[in-house]
Amino acid sequence: MRRSPLLALTALPLSLALLAACGSEPEPAASETSASSTPAEEEGHDHGAEEDATEVGAAKARVAVSYDGGVQVLDAATFEVLADIPFEGFTRLNPLGDGRHMMVSATGGFHVIDAGAWSQPHGDHSHYYTAEPHDTEVVYDAETPGHVVNHGGRTTLFDDGTGHVVSFDTEHVAHDAVAEGEAREYTTPAAHHGVAVERTDGTVVVTEGTEEGRTGIRILDAENTEIAANDQCPNTHGETVAADETVVIGCSDGVLLVKGDEITKVASPDAYGRIGNQWGTEESPIVVGDYKSNPDAEIDLTTRISLIDTTTATLRLVELPGGTSYWYRSIGRGENGEGVVLGTDGQLHLIDTVAGTVTMSTPVIDPWEVQEDWQAPQPQVFTLDGTAYITEPATNEIHAVDIETGEVYASGTLTVQPNELTGVPGEVTE
Repeated sequence: MRRSPLLALTALPLSLALLAACGSEPEPAASETSASSTPAEEEGHDHGAEEDATEVGAAKARVAVSYDGGVQVLDAATFEVLADIPFEGFTRLNPLGDGRHMMVSATGGFHVIDAGAWSQPHGDHSHYYTAEPHDTEVVYDAETPGHVVNHGGRTTLFDDGTGHVVSFDTEHVAHDAVAEGEAREYTTPAAHHGVAVERTDGTVVVTEGTEEGRTGIRILDAENTEIAANDQCPNTHGETVAADETVVIGCSDGVLLVKGDEITKVASPDAYGRIGNQWGTEESPIVVGDYKSNPDAEIDLTTRISLIDTTTATLRLVELPGGTSYWYRSIGRGENGEGVVLGTDGQLHLIDTVAGTVTMSTPVIDPWEVQEDWQAPQPQVFTLDGTAYITEPATNEIHAVDIETGEVYASGTLTVQPNELTGVPGEVTE
């Protein structure tokens, strides 16, 4: 994993850690140089720097937290606040697939934030740059902005208020692909809380439903003509993509697997076994899902995680240690396909998705309770480059945990109460 030596210092109060860092930070691999003075003639090419950018020696990851009033972008190594961008109302944060930009679901639509760190590949090496994070003022209009899906170099947006679906090359996200005529658009027969994912062959998997409920999915070809459908997925919700481009969609009684034009239902072991949120990796055939089995509970304090094997079309459940519960924003995946779950016991639990066992549990934060209001600030997990970033709204803190070892190697105190959490690696991602 990539980890800065600075991170070990932030176990101190943040202000002290930063002071210590000023005197002890090792020399970077390459000196920071103003982009305007970068000697392009050195190799006879333009490195792709932008105005007001600074060239640095390595990728600079960023994390962002939303709060009541806006979004703060932080240096992922020091947790220094690099930008504080105001937004009205409740906001949702989504990473984008280019390693640089984030998308904020807020009033008016999907807003694009430049996290201020990126790379420019050149032959057998890359050049890395930083700049001040900012709101690009690019907004993809939506009445009720919902799910943002990144897959295969394409970004797909779903407007719950209208059923309008927009997809485009992720590299075009910061210059309004819709306005430039570079986007594909489709509107579902009825508006609903839905999701869509465009696959690399140009087909789109999209949910079917109304404001009263969702019933299943459809597969559309490149001309938006239906080529397959399934209506056996009550309360359809969420999506992820696993190995071999298998799309997994959640239901209140299992999941749907989409391979090519074939749709397969995998049933839960309980009559009501809701899997509403899924986490996949394009290297692993196994998908991690949440799992709720009490349809009458106001807060279903579930203690089990679902593992869906897309190769065998089977589903099994893993019980968390001590009967601890969790909520859907406290789950993630590690670099090696591990399942990562922050329990209400305050521990980060590591799941071997092949063996179906919990292999490690690490205390990170104080015990907490799942709130009935899903918009209320609660601990959240975001994984990036071998690290699990975890927010602790009760203390306004953020923590960094090495997923492989369980070491809590950095903590910082925020100036706001964090709600949602996301991040970018600061370099082009494959």
